[in-house]
Formats: sequence, structure tokens, C-alpha cells
Amino acid sequence: MFDIEKIETIYSRMGNRITQTRQALQRPLTISEKILYSHLGHNINPMDFERGRSYVDFCIDRVAMQDATAQMALLQFMQAGRDRVAVPTTVHCDHLIQARLGADNDLQKAKESNQEVYDFLESVSNKYSIGFWKPGAGIIHQVILENYAFPGGMMIGTDSHTVNAGGLGVIAIGVGGADAVDVMAGMPWELLFPKLIGVKLIGEMNGWTSAKDVILKVAGILTAKGGTGAILEYFGPGAESLSCTGKGTICNMGAEIGATTSIFAYDESMVEYLHATGRAEVADLADKIADNLRSDAEVYDNPEKFYDQIIEINLSELEPYLNGPFTPDLATPISQMAAEAKENGWPTKVEVGLIGSCTNSSYEDIARSASIAEQAVNKKLHVKSEFTITPGSEQVRFTVDRDGYLDAFSKMGGVVLANACGPCIGQWARHSTDPGKKNTIVTSFNRNFAKRNDGNPNTHAFVGSPEIVTALAIAGELTFNPITDSLKNSEGEQVTLDPPSGDRLPKNGFEVKDMGYQAPSSDGSSVEVTINPDSKRLQFLTPFGPWDGENITGIKLLIKAKGKCTTDHISMAGPWLKFRGHLDKISDNMLTGAVNYFNDKTNLVKNQISGEHGSVPEVQRAYKAQGIQTIVVGDENYGEGSSREHAAMEPRHLGVRVVLVKSFARIHETNLKKQGMLALIFSDKSDYDKIQEDDAFDFLDLVDFSPKKPLTLRIIHSDASSNDIQCEHSYNEIQIDWFKHGSALNKIALENN
Repeated sequence: MFDIEKIETIYSRMGNRITQTRQALQRPLTISEKILYSHLGHNINPMDFERGRSYVDFCIDRVAMQDATAQMALLQFMQAGRDRVAVPTTVHCDHLIQARLGADNDLQKAKESNQEVYDFLESVSNKYSIGFWKPGAGIIHQVILENYAFPGGMMIGTDSHTVNAGGLGVIAIGVGGADAVDVMAGMPWELLFPKLIGVKLIGEMNGWTSAKDVILKVAGILTAKGGTGAILEYFGPGAESLSCTGKGTICNMGAEIGATTSIFAYDESMVEYLHATGRAEVADLADKIADNLRSDAEVYDNPEKFYDQIIEINLSELEPYLNGPFTPDLATPISQMAAEAKENGWPTKVEVGLIGSCTNSSYEDIARSASIAEQAVNKKLHVKSEFTITPGSEQVRFTVDRDGYLDAFSKMGGVVLANACGPCIGQWARHSTDPGKKNTIVTSFNRNFAKRNDGNPNTHAFVGSPEIVTALAIAGELTFNPITDSLKNSEGEQVTLDPPSGDRLPKNGFEVKDMGYQAPSSDGSSVEVTINPDSKRLQFLTPFGPWDGENITGIKLLIKAKGKCTTDHISMAGPWLKFRGHLDKISDNMLTGAVNYFNDKTNLVKNQISGEHGSVPEVQRAYKAQGIQTIVVGDENYGEGSSREHAAMEPRHLGVRVVLVKSFARIHETNLKKQGMLALIFSDKSDYDKIQEDDAFDFLDLVDFSPKKPLTLRIIHSDASSNDIQCEHSYNEIQIDWFKHGSALNKIALENN
């Protein structure tokens, strides 16, 4: 499946490009710089790009898409005028499988309920030369790590956790579907040249500490937006001591701090993983250019000269963490959890423990967690919480089943779910008699925003390592510390849990009967892609209209969002995932989770025409029906979380023209630009406070829209008074062209036709 000839080509030119870059910059290079400069767009000479300010074009090696985002991405690609994708591309069916009863039942139910979507994705993949991973094959990021990732590569994926591949030395970046369309259509991919944060790991982990605790601690240090616009490079002896999949876990959750991506340098753990996953050829090639796949020695000797920020963590002193609730950057060492829970009034009874997800579903994760499960049985402990296990891929599932680990979970009362995202993304039909109950769950997932896992705003979700989650599920108590505490077994004895143990890779190798991969037709020209006009799941796209070249005036305020407004708030997942291929239908969830500043309620805003209040989509559709364009106002880090471009396409489709915020999350800002919207930032953040519920807005100088020049927006209040405010933006000439054409896709289609 992996293209060894392509990897050979990339490696063959890497050395010369790195040498040219060193000469141009007159300094040593970090691993990220080596990969980025080796992938510069055609006819771009290496220069000292300004980190965080220079937009740069790159040539991408691979595109990956999961089934929820692939629908809209492929519907857009079909308008691009291409016969086949320009770079290797895959689609992975992992998001549409709902966790209900267990793997077999849930997978069969998903195939039945999503057949129309799966058939569409399969036929489009076949037509345009895209590899297709069937439902049940596994979670996209685990499958990529096992089959496609290679040190020194550069890829994008339509999921924010594409960054997982950094564990195998890849610059892997989560993007919106429109970005994927650019690359699949043969266009260079544009990125704001990232800042670099160095994370030096010293010491070595032991006992209950795992790789997950590294990123949980980093999240606490940097916060949910501290990594925005930056690549995190992990280095030092502690980094080399980690397994390849452990490195992947750390990179995966870099998405939760807003990082562009995270990466580790090529080392022996990657060699071992490549051999274990049947890619010895790739390891042999990488060994020959190993120096190109690591930072230069001078970087490691004097990191403060090369990174914009340095963090140092001693793994020997690191203890397990639990992050949450409601945000992945609220980091609490397990030794302090009892005190924190009491002080904050968090419910301490653990109702469910869930391990797996794209963050922690490797062989090592499951082996170490199974060692805890075996202790529960052998030490006659009664498991107090429900417990679920989600393997990362069919290859992992088959192998851990062969090696007895799934049986260990079954004996402790665990339920094995399908190889899919499931509860991590809200695809969970949770068994509960009170769906609004205040309660606590612990997971080895990556995100824990309100409502994310089960739709209940009162579920307090805490994120930890699979080993800690397993221990807490056994104890049934959030305050349990397996390092110091004991539990009473069925015979009344106080027993303790020994630290977890388990192999990084299977001693007898990986094994699988059917990986679930389907190669595309060599000639897809005869493949016909059809959509039923009455379908409630799929809908062909209509291009967005271009800008008329005039100042946009008479804009009405749709909502002034208060506080955290993630892509989950803008376009909820869970039950709405089924409509990801039908733009009009999924637009009925637009901004329904955002809190209205003026009434502290969700999904209730004022219709300025009627004076009445209604749901956000209902009010916006009323404005659209009368040809009124609107503005959404937001707070800090607006659009953090998932890469889902629906959070940009839904507002665009319904007539929202402007999103004005204090600050943006990187992916969402790009998605808005791609869809031809105005993504603006308050020059003075206090201007947020000037906006009132009945306000209208006029642009005064949009006709002069140009890079680095703020726009002036007049706020017109209901009493006829007004304020003129300045709005910053990060648009370059190309992105302004997207706005003028109505979207980036409109421009691509024009060029290809």
C-alpha cells in the first residue's frame, strides 16, 4: 500500500535541499525545518521565512480523510475538474459507527444505517484513484501510522488529530476539506510558517506514568491555545526512551493545545515499529539518511538559540495526570485530584471508564491496560464502573485478541467496541436512565468539552492514560490513586494494584486476516457517482456566489458568542454526523451550542426583523430569505477543536458573511477563508464590549481590501449612534482572491476549466 518509489524519490532529494537551506540561512536546522524546507513549493527558494508571519507554499506527499469530513471534501473535489487525485490519498470509515452494544452488533448496524454514504465514498474513491478503508478497518490515525507514515514525510488530513503521525517523524497537519481539495487537485498547500517550541525530555518513565502524561502536563503548561501557530519538537534522552506509538500519543494530543503539529526525530523506536508493521524497506531507506531526519547536533547542544520557547520535563519525576473537566488543558496530578475534586465540587463516583480512541489504542496501550485488568480478576476485585475498550485498528484488534488481552478485559466485565472513534467523538448511545445527570467519566481520549462524549452538559469527563483509566474504573472513584491507595476485594482484604506492564510490540508479530483495505480501480473513468435527489444524507454542492466588489453594508448581528466556542459548539458532532454530506440539513445545527452573550442561553437569539427570539439556524434562515447578510461575533480562540469545515460551510451556506473575534484557532480561521468568508480579529479586544444585541454593521473600506491593512467596520446601534472600529486580518493576496471569487474552490475550478 505504501509507495516505496515515492519515498525513495523524497529521500533522494532531501539531502541537497537541506544543504541549500543551511547555506541560505547560514545556521543549523531543526528536524521540522529540514522537512518543511525539503517540501517547499515549486520554484520557491529557501530563505529565512519569518515564523508566524510568512505564508509559504508546500508540496504535500499524502492526503488522508475520515468518512465524516471526506463527504464534503469529495463533493468539493468533484467540482475541481480533475480525473484523479494528484497525490496518494485515502478515505477511512471510522466516524459513523455508533457505540451501542459491542463491536459486531455496532458495526453491522452502522453498515445498514450508513450504506448510502459508504457506497458514495467507495464509488468516489474508485473513480478518482483513492484508497478506501472499509468500516471496521480502524481509526484513521492508527491506520496511517501502521501503513503510510514515514520519517521525513509531510502530509495533511481532514481531521485535527492527523498530527498523530508525528510519532513516526512526519510533519502531519490537520486541515479542512477545502485544503485537502487543493492538494488532491495538484495545487501547492499554503501554511503560515510555524514557530517552533522545543520540549526537552530528560529522565525515564517508570511505574504508573505513561507517554500520555507527558502531553497532559504540556497541555497544562501551554493551555488550549498556547501551541497555536507552532510546531512542538520533542527531543532529549527522554524522548528517545519512548515507544513509537507513545510518541504518537503525545503528538496526537498536540491538537488540544492548538499546535500546527508535533514531531519526534528519527530513532531506534521508529526503526522497530517500521519493521514490526512490515515496512523494513522504509527503515532501510531512512537509516541511510538518518542525519537528515534529526535536528543538527548544534540544535540539541544549544536549543535556546533555535526555538521560540523551551519546555523541559523530567520523566523520572513525572506523575500521572487527569485533565478536565470540560477542557483538556486543566491538568491535575493524580496525587492532587482528591483535593481538587472536593474544592470544585466535581462528582467523584466514576460511572464509566473508556479506553482507546486514536490517542491511545496501540498494542502497547492495550497490553499495559490488560495487565491491570488481569490483576482485578486475580486479586478478586469487583469492578465498580462500566468499562469499554476501543482497539485502534483491525490489525491491533486481531493481534491483542490472539494474545489474550481482550479476554482479560472481558473477565473484568469490559465491553469491546468496534475499531472506530465511537464515544470519543460523541458516537455513543450511552446507557443511562437520567441523560441529564451530573456525573463523571474517565477516558483515554483527547477532548472533553461539554456534551462531547454523550451529549450531556453535566457529564464531567476527565482524560488520562489507559492504565489510569482502567484503575479508576476498577476503583469506581475519581479520587483513587493507584500509587498509594488500596482497594477492598470480595474477601474483605485490602489489596493494591501493581504498576502496569506490557510489551511495546507483539513478540509474535502483528497478525490480521482482513485489514479492510480496498484499492481503487486503475481506470475510474467509467465509474458513475450518483446521489438520490431526495437523499437526506447527501447533496451535491452549489458554488457560493462571488463578492460584488462593493462595501458590504446593512449586516445584522446573528449572535455574540460568550466564552469558549469550539467547533463542537458551532457544528455539533454526535447525532449530526449522519448529515455531514448534506450541507443544507446539517446547517440546522449551526451555532446551536454557542452561548448567547445577551441571555446566557444556547440556541436562542433575537431576530431583529420580528423582534422575537428563535433558534440560531431558524433566525439565520429568516435573514437569508430576505437577503440580509449577518455577522457572528466571538471570544478568544474561536473555533478551537476539530478540523471540521462544516463549522465554516454552514454559516457561509446560510448567509453569514463575517466572523469577528478576539482570536481564532488556526484551522478554523483557514476554513473560513477557504469558504470565501471574512475572518476578522478585533484590533482592540475591548471593542467586543461595544457590540449590542440590535446592532447593524457597515464596512467602510472593504473595497480596498489588501494584505496587512486593517478594515474599518461601523457599528450602528438601535439608537442611531455608532462606533467605528478597526479589524485586523491575516489575509494574503491569494486568500483575498478566494474571497473575491466566493471561495477557494471557485478559483480552482476556474483555473482547471
